[in-house]
Amino acid sequence: MRALVQRVSEARVVVDGETTGEIGPGLMILVCAMDGDTEAQADALAAKIAKLRIFKDDAGKMNRSLLDTGGAALVVSQFTLAADTSRGNRPGFSTAAAPDTGERLYEYFTAQLAAQGIETAQGRFGADMKVSLTNDGPVTIWLET
Repeated sequence: MRALVQRVSEARVVVDGETTGEIGPGLMILVCAMDGDTEAQADALAAKIAKLRIFKDDAGKMNRSLLDTGGAALVVSQFTLAADTSRGNRPGFSTAAAPDTGERLYEYFTAQLAAQGIETAQGRFGADMKVSLTNDGPVTIWLET
């Protein structure tokens, strides 16, 4: 699985004029299931993100995790993280998981974060989403299992 994680002061997803997910301080997580991924990759990614120490401590150093801060996670499916541009300027997405598998792993990944006590919100799988956020830092981390 692949994820692009952004530390945010706030983030929101809107689908067809309706807010489907919104958080205050925490992490905006764009996630993509890749062909061949399983629940084991989703488990590993959720555990890594929950413990990723990218929030400031009292000394101003990035030393605290989402679990430490009590922050929330906004999880948005993003199959375009599978983009392959090695053969030209038009990206290919053949390495992304099939839509049914992608949706299942997206939901599973989000549930794994919630099972660790993290407040979660979501976009809508496969929808045309409008995502807004205020990146805090900015801090943006690429993760891959």
